[in-house]
Amino acid sequence: MAAEPNQIDIQDETLLAELGYKQELRREWTLMNNFGISFSIISVITGITTLFSYGLNTGGPGAMTVGWIVVSVMTFFVGLSMAEIVSAIPTSGGPYFWAAMLAPEKYAPFLSWLTGWFNFVGQFAVTTGISFGCAGLIATAATIKNGDFVPTPAKVLGIYAAILVSHGLVNTFGVHVLKYLNYTSIVLHSLGVGSLAIAVVAKAPTHLTAPEVFQHFYDVRIIEPSGTGDPGWSVRASPAYVAICGILLSQYTITGFDASAHLSEETHRASWNAPIGVLMSIGVSGVFGFFLMLCLLFSIQNFNDTVDPTTNYGQPVFKILVDVFGPDGALVLIALIVICVWHCGLFSLTSNSRMMFAFSRDGALPRFFDHVDKRFHSPVRTVWLAAFLAFCLSLPSLGSAVAFSAATSIATIGLYISYALPILIAVIWQKNFVKGPFDLGRFSLPVGVVSCCWVLFITVVFCLPEANPVTSQTLNYTPVAVGIVAVGTLGSWIVWARRWFQGPVRQLGVEWGQTVIVAEEKTATGPEAEKESKIE
Repeated sequence: MAAEPNQIDIQDETLLAELGYKQELRREWTLMNNFGISFSIISVITGITTLFSYGLNTGGPGAMTVGWIVVSVMTFFVGLSMAEIVSAIPTSGGPYFWAAMLAPEKYAPFLSWLTGWFNFVGQFAVTTGISFGCAGLIATAATIKNGDFVPTPAKVLGIYAAILVSHGLVNTFGVHVLKYLNYTSIVLHSLGVGSLAIAVVAKAPTHLTAPEVFQHFYDVRIIEPSGTGDPGWSVRASPAYVAICGILLSQYTITGFDASAHLSEETHRASWNAPIGVLMSIGVSGVFGFFLMLCLLFSIQNFNDTVDPTTNYGQPVFKILVDVFGPDGALVLIALIVICVWHCGLFSLTSNSRMMFAFSRDGALPRFFDHVDKRFHSPVRTVWLAAFLAFCLSLPSLGSAVAFSAATSIATIGLYISYALPILIAVIWQKNFVKGPFDLGRFSLPVGVVSCCWVLFITVVFCLPEANPVTSQTLNYTPVAVGIVAVGTLGSWIVWARRWFQGPVRQLGVEWGQTVIVAEEKTATGPEAEKESKIE
């Protein structure tokens, strides 16, 4: 029995070799670790806390509860399609590598390039949203403790920089403790947050009724500047329009489960544990997040005060906690929330670094970043690249909160586009998809179609205006952010990348229907690479 883990590792490394890579990262993650990292990055307490105000003002409790159920179900469809693909192709590259493997040879480099850059930008944009949100929570907590503290943009940015440095240091020197922090994160996000939710609803002096939670639609501006405008979009357009826009809270929260794929090269039995990790993280987060949301909504003491930014500390969840526990008791629970969000940001940076390492290994990033530290068994250079890019993305917050929101909006759409592209490729070119152990069988095609349609739907919805009237300060800049990434990716491909980027280095076995001859030593890829590749 003692030899069984070694045999499993050999099988994992053999499969990785068939995909063209040698084992460089330490493979020591279990199913629970793999699930835990995606569960920690989804972090329902992070998304719900930071976007609770948006949800209350964009449809209110009724739209929040129904929206969460719909989003959870549709996201599970996306997860099923992704799980099927990662089971067949378990590499750190994730979506961009899948795109190359599933597409015809003629289109593989371009589709890999397109998918990779959307995923690349979405990766560090999510880290920005998480860790900058953590900095904002800390600053807000300081105002509850000390009313004289003013959380200026510069102060919040300084807190954010310190958080990023702490994440970078752990990912650099503490790789061997990441899996233990992973266990800690699972406990905090499950037992810790669960206890918080139960305590809030149990201690609340009064509770909203079921109709006030499940049937309360809120939009029209009652208290300046709540709602979506004056008049709100429910008057100018329709209540359905507002409710659809309100699903951003749920969709942004249930994002980042591709981490299970990016950590597959470090997971035992990756072709089975990685897809299960994807699905477990979505399913558990969907159920657990709904429970947390209900506990918070039922515990609202005064709805108008909770949505009023002049009385809710800028964070409605904090207002609920203060109303129920008082300032001192609320700070204890806020500390728990901040610790959970810190863990979320930590593992988001871990996922970022693995994707960027794989992307550089395949030549899309400078070869300098294709490096694993032999002492710490960590891609140290991409750890700090991800931290640096995440910090740069927060700089517009010094001058404009709107600019920061526009920059981070690419996180949700960017990641989901990178999820959908390989799924769409698998739907179009079904013969290229050789299934792994996790196989949906005859349901593979309809599930893939539903997944692609959902991503197309949310891409359009999140580009729609959310506030009325539409001005330079209320305009939804999401289409601008998405457009910049799209134009930059396509432009770079046309101008220079198409001349040298060949996609991932593939060493396909017989089961993929073709033979690829790969040199034993990795050759340079990039503008300086040779134009010829030996593919038979």
